[in-house]
Amino acid sequence: MNYCIKQEPPSAKKFSELRLKAGWGEINLKMAQQSINNSLFHVTAYSDSKVIGMARIIGDGVMYFYIQDVVIDPKFQRMGIGKALMEEIEKYLSKAAKKGATIALLSAHGKEKFYTGFDYIERSGDPLGKAMCKFI
Repeated sequence: MNYCIKQEPPSAKKFSELRLKAGWGEINLKMAQQSINNSLFHVTAYSDSKVIGMARIIGDGVMYFYIQDVVIDPKFQRMGIGKALMEEIEKYLSKAAKKGATIALLSAHGKEKFYTGFDYIERSGDPLGKAMCKFI
């Protein structure tokens, strides 16, 4: 399977379509575009000209970096695309995140092992507390 990785965002429409295919629900296109615009870093996977995966980093770009929307079209999962996207994320972070910075993410249920392969740790609650979130 041939694909290419580019350090660029997908269009808001492609972003929304990819999230929908992954079962993450529909998102307003205006909100999607604003979210894309406010991100620190993007990486997108293409097969021919079709968007098949993406990942991005949000945060303040100094102390806090948050890996967001690592998503692969279900038809293209388990082909190494997620790993290729995370490798680009890690290259960016190796330059942008300095000593003392925090890099975080929320793993989808059952995907934790994928991220431990990039040295992320699962938070059991001790000593750092459990990860938490709120959906509006």
